[in-house]
Amino acid sequence: MPRPRLNAPHHAALFGAADQFVEFRREETEQSIARRFEQQVDKHPDHIAVKTRQSAFTYDALNKAANLVARALAQENGPRERPVALLFGHSAQMVVGMMGVWKAGQIAVPIDCRHPRGRIVSILEDSGAHAIVTDRENIQVARELARGHLQLIESDAIGNSHSTENLNLPVPPDALARIIYTSGSTGNPKGVVHNHRSILHNVLRFTNQPRVTCMDRLLLLSNYGHTAGITAILRALLNGAAVFPFDVREEGMVSLADWLSQEGITIYHSVPSAFRAFTGALHRDERFPTIRLVQLDGEPVSVRDIERYKTHFSDQCLLLNNFGGTETGSCCHLYVDKQTQIAETLVPVGYAVEDTEVLLLDEAGEEVPSGHIGEIAVKSRYLALGYWNRPDLTREKFVPDPGGGEQWIYRTGDLGRFLPDGCLVHLGRRDSQVKIRGYRIELTEIELALLGHPRVKESAVAALDYDGDRRLVAYVVPEDGPVPASDELRNLLQKKLPHHMVPWAFVTLESLPLLPTGKVDRQALPAPDPARPELSEAFVGPITALEKVIAGLWSELLRIEQIGVHDNFFDLGGHSLLATQVISRIREAFGVELPLRCLFEQPTVGALAGWLLRDPQMRGRIERTAELMLRLCRLSDDEVERLLAETSTEPRP
Repeated sequence: MPRPRLNAPHHAALFGAADQFVEFRREETEQSIARRFEQQVDKHPDHIAVKTRQSAFTYDALNKAANLVARALAQENGPRERPVALLFGHSAQMVVGMMGVWKAGQIAVPIDCRHPRGRIVSILEDSGAHAIVTDRENIQVARELARGHLQLIESDAIGNSHSTENLNLPVPPDALARIIYTSGSTGNPKGVVHNHRSILHNVLRFTNQPRVTCMDRLLLLSNYGHTAGITAILRALLNGAAVFPFDVREEGMVSLADWLSQEGITIYHSVPSAFRAFTGALHRDERFPTIRLVQLDGEPVSVRDIERYKTHFSDQCLLLNNFGGTETGSCCHLYVDKQTQIAETLVPVGYAVEDTEVLLLDEAGEEVPSGHIGEIAVKSRYLALGYWNRPDLTREKFVPDPGGGEQWIYRTGDLGRFLPDGCLVHLGRRDSQVKIRGYRIELTEIELALLGHPRVKESAVAALDYDGDRRLVAYVVPEDGPVPASDELRNLLQKKLPHHMVPWAFVTLESLPLLPTGKVDRQALPAPDPARPELSEAFVGPITALEKVIAGLWSELLRIEQIGVHDNFFDLGGHSLLATQVISRIREAFGVELPLRCLFEQPTVGALAGWLLRDPQMRGRIERTAELMLRLCRLSDDEVERLLAETSTEPRP
């Protein structure tokens, strides 16, 4: 059968600073992450390493700050390779803390500070973390979590109590480097373990093909607790480049466009759903001439995503569709340029990367015939080592190469088929695992959390596609008695699960549809009713023109027919990416720039309308615009044209 071949494009975009490119050689993976970083510090001490709106570090400054963290960790006697929890937001201090842990020869356990408290506690307990590294912004939460039992290090408050010189600890490449926690089918997150060698090799894959140089400036949207986030950070810092963290939830997609242009970003990287929200907020003629590579991964890329790339980026820019996972790192790449035509309905995920073989297997573990669908398996020396404290699951998922040697085989649970030239097409999952906005989710974990409600007898969760936007829908069969309201169930899950695992909609059923085997027939689960869900808040209809316009906008985005003036956007299934679309639509309609956090602080129709009218000088114009929009909605196309002609202040063509 045809084997995937390495898709090594020869294109001007990949040679952005050809004279600056230095190949990341395979033998350079035989060291520690910290040592590779220190080599870049020696070469580029004054280059910007990491920059946010709040702070910036050169390589030399970042190295010294990380050394302070490392020495604070190392002063406590104990064995190396002990887990250390990292509790940060999307900040430059997050990079300081992570590099400090590696310099101390210990294991980084990144935790999103926005996770529910119960989930953070679960990760701390499962990992056995002996310390928490955090910053001033999160120190109070860290103290409550440490409870006096864990060493606590505040990365931006260490002062001059330690030397800023390198520790030069001998950390071998096979030392454990990080534990990334992902959704687990048992109801608890599971930790995926990588050593320094496998992480460095993943950076090598993302360095050599796109020819990353010390002149590149990389955007960081992904959370550092996600494999994509760590890879983006290290692809910059292990090549002398600069990484630019940007918090979309705080600043919004409109500000992202300004940030890309202002900072001269050369490599854009996000999940496809974030890319859609970003490009959807752009004017059609907006371009980003400095960006030479758009990298999308974590979710399927659609043909419409390719068209968005062709519209908003230069002819010298390429798009990279990357396929991989927490256990495998990157395993397939597909490069697309402005002339590429996608013949498939689905955009292929490409060809196997260096030192990796991709197989398609049947149930018995045998390779399927050419052209047939099989489970995607990845064979490499550079896979994860397994699951933390889960030897049973590790033995089940990671199989030694039957041919001997140092390679292992990991069965991903994804389905695929090869095109005649060996290009891989991804065809979804074969189990109850899905990806939402780039996060891998075990539906079982959400179902078990729902069963924690005393009035839920049975539960099921499915991922439904709405024009390329995948959304989780929960189905519950109640016990005898009152049916739990949607916002009651949502509040329950928000206390247990990360925000990306909280369903968009909740559907009540008398019973779950079953297959002959007794399993839930997920294909037979109905689509949510577009009617307003049962909420604890009584329905009060919008009254003013502005309230009606905002309610109509929410109705379109949330796919709910009736929105009340006191309904909470997030209780109706809204999330941060949908919130960015609300902000973008308001800007287009009223010419008002408002920060994304405004919707989190004013999450009801009434509150948001009140915020928009707070400026007396703007109030009249906004109210007149809202009234005009309502009139336009009630008119025929001819009447709309006539009204626009009458109200236009410029001659019409």
